[in-house]
Amino acid sequence: MTSLYESLLLKLANVVELATQDQGAFTPQAKQALVRSTKDFKDSVREAHQYATTLPGGELSVEEQDEVIDMLEKLKERKRRQLAEFAERVSTISSSQQDVSLKMELDSTASTPA
Repeated sequence: MTSLYESLLLKLANVVELATQDQGAFTPQAKQALVRSTKDFKDSVREAHQYATTLPGGELSVEEQDEVIDMLEKLKERKRRQLAEFAERVSTISSSQQDVSLKMELDSTASTPA
């Protein structure tokens, strides 16, 4: 679809060029070329518009899109904080379990007869 949007400028330039040619009175061929070029441009604009409005969120205004982006960035930040808190808890639990395991090993060694 990128090629569709890139071609719009070229098609518009072609329409403008045909419309502004210095030919005094338009010949039937020149008129036909302008009509074809204008129709091609119009069809491409219609296709690009249809494509843009069928994209998820394509019906939203720029302001609405900015609001959605802002909400998603806040959600992402909240999830990152939750993940960091979870990682810290896991680290704390792992450390305390290692301490308990080490104490049990020391107690076991101390109580084993030589």
